[in-house]
Amino acid sequence: MAKKTVNTAPSQDAMGVAVAPPKHSEWRRFARVFFGRKLYLIGFIIVVILIFTAIFAPLIARYDPVTNDLPNKLQGPSTEHWLGTDQLGRDIYSRIVWGTQISMEIGFAAVFSSAIVGILMGLAAAYFGGIVFAIIMRVTDALMALPGIILVLLIAGLGGRGIGVVIFALAFGNIAGMARMMCGQALSVKQNDYVMAARSIGMSNWRIMWAQIFPNAFPPLIVGLTMGIGGVVLGEAGLSYLGIGVPAPAPSWGGMVMDGQGYLLQNPIISLAPGVAIMLLVFGFNMVGDGIRDAIDPRLRGVL
Repeated sequence: MAKKTVNTAPSQDAMGVAVAPPKHSEWRRFARVFFGRKLYLIGFIIVVILIFTAIFAPLIARYDPVTNDLPNKLQGPSTEHWLGTDQLGRDIYSRIVWGTQISMEIGFAAVFSSAIVGILMGLAAAYFGGIVFAIIMRVTDALMALPGIILVLLIAGLGGRGIGVVIFALAFGNIAGMARMMCGQALSVKQNDYVMAARSIGMSNWRIMWAQIFPNAFPPLIVGLTMGIGGVVLGEAGLSYLGIGVPAPAPSWGGMVMDGQGYLLQNPIISLAPGVAIMLLVFGFNMVGDGIRDAIDPRLRGVL
């Protein structure tokens, strides 16, 4: 039996001109891996739903999340109150919806604030080296030597209560890790030939850093940014649970868990509903981060 061969030569058009075989775009490679795995797709759907809920909270919520209704306190789920009411008669479903907006606001603000500062520090340390590298790395060493929760508790405790203080505390706690990641990526990119060529033709340091190094060092950091949102939301929930996070009566998920712990036998949904919301958010962003990591890493995504 004759052996079947595969023709790998370029095809020709009607005029006899050689035509290269079609190439798969990077977006198609990314989408094939990211959307082709069920856990990543589920995580993506959860994140989209949560973002949609945060944006349209005023339209989705059925009641004011902070208005007390004592005659209707500790009610179970019903057509009037889908998840029941808490110890002050507030609608739990509406508080979960508005809590989504607060959690997303804190998560994105803290992560991107820490990313801006961390990227600047890491990029400067990697590019200039020497004394700049030594100073920045020792600063990050000092920050990472302190337990993260202790550092956040200290800042939040000294700064008082409020969303702005919570964002600052959580962002400050993430700067060191972001600077380390950026420095490692930039050190690798810095050794490439195109960076050395840009330096040899007299391109300014600022332009080399932002036009040559940063665009090529940043993509792997997207994974850390995505997963960091879930971690920040979990940290905010912990602070609110301890009573030093988002001040009452704002509908913080961590504060709702704390409020309901004394009513677990009477109406466990008060604590269980925000706890499930926290779990879903962290799971969703972690799955999206894992999916992005696998999709942008050629060693993990395979070859089409």
